[in-house]
Amino acid sequence: MKTFSGWIFCAWGLYAPVLTGLLFAAVAAAGAVAAAGAAADQEQAKLTIAPLRSTLKAGMKQTTWIRVGLEGPPADATKKRAPVNLALVLDKSGSMQGDKIEQARRAAIDALALLSSTDIVSVITYDSTVSVLVPATRITDRDAVVAAIRGIQASGNTALFAGVSKGAAEVRKFLDREHVNRIILLSDGLANVGPSSPGELGSLAVSLQKENISVSTLGLGLGYNEDLMVQLAGKSGGNHHFIEQATELADIFRREFDDVLSVVAQEVDLKIEIPEGIRPVRVLGNDADINGQQIVTRMAQIYSRQHRHVVIELEIPAGESGGRRDLAAVSASYTNLKTAATDQLAGTVSVEFSDSDQKVAASLDKSVMADVVALVSSDQNKLATRYLDEGRLDLCRQTLRENVDYLKMNDDLLPGDTRLRVLSELNETQLRRLDGVESNTDARANSARKSFRALQNSVDQQQKLNVP
Repeated sequence: MKTFSGWIFCAWGLYAPVLTGLLFAAVAAAGAVAAAGAAADQEQAKLTIAPLRSTLKAGMKQTTWIRVGLEGPPADATKKRAPVNLALVLDKSGSMQGDKIEQARRAAIDALALLSSTDIVSVITYDSTVSVLVPATRITDRDAVVAAIRGIQASGNTALFAGVSKGAAEVRKFLDREHVNRIILLSDGLANVGPSSPGELGSLAVSLQKENISVSTLGLGLGYNEDLMVQLAGKSGGNHHFIEQATELADIFRREFDDVLSVVAQEVDLKIEIPEGIRPVRVLGNDADINGQQIVTRMAQIYSRQHRHVVIELEIPAGESGGRRDLAAVSASYTNLKTAATDQLAGTVSVEFSDSDQKVAASLDKSVMADVVALVSSDQNKLATRYLDEGRLDLCRQTLRENVDYLKMNDDLLPGDTRLRVLSELNETQLRRLDGVESNTDARANSARKSFRALQNSVDQQQKLNVP
């Protein structure tokens, strides 16, 4: 396998010097973002389509990137938000005894205070079996819901699959396109009753997303299967959190509820048509199908003011100086939770070619650059995870170290954008977790791996990042 630096020079060297500036050279100015679709409207998401560079070097075959996404409209405090249909699925197996179950009860009760009487909630617990403590209902009797949560006691094994399935059954009782439909799953242990592989839970997640149900997973401690939890969250469009200490639960629960309450669009479908002669290489930022010249991807939801996007690497044939070339035609549809309508948007993106290196350099869009770098760094973090799984600790550390250097280098080119700095600090923290670790069976390696997978999900889903 190639190291990160080898991968950069091998893959990106094919089209230097166009992308050399992404890594090593300061740039003069940012390019303009190409917006498409309807006129700016506070009720509607905005489709954004932008190339990494609006001008490419003429006379050479090269690879470049485009970013395609939707920006959620701002929340309007004068209008009602979309009601939520929420299932809390709480692990009460024996490993949750003591402070864990106590903190979980407190966190759930505290977060419920954010909901209104028009919202729907259900509470499901699972150990060896599954129990519906509170069937799906509007929160008109909040005290009864709180009392049910306070009565949860821990015992038994972990029937995680059945718990999620029962949570989905409760959500389905009020399932419609006007609600934000979400399951929040808490677990501290391995699924040891019923289906228990990441593939099986990933398949369940895919089917739930098709029903417009997302699952956010909260992994507590070091005993849970992070691959399973990330598959369940990522394939359904939810969030995943690695929670090392039970005292963090209240903050994580509140953050999840805040996210659910800020959803402005869901069932987001993007179709990207690439002209003949241009080869789509890969898509980062969301699962996508590349079928010849067509790319199709679905995003579960968009939050208020969130820019949810994918970046697409394209291989482009040589162009003549002064000429232009279309790179993509995009169509998007989504359910608008402000208007309860299905909105349709469309737009295109193109580039021009020039012999001038200065003009090429000046056409770089720094915002697109930051998004590409963030998602590429997530892919490299996944490579570090693979090395860790293989017991190749030195390669794992080397990949993380190169990822930190890569992020810092690009952060220096983008003053004012804090994301890459935060990502470099998070990767550096992960590297420190491996100090003195000689085997991937070490508990510290387990902790590091969970932090890897949680960070990858956060970057790919474009969640907010926390400064370490």
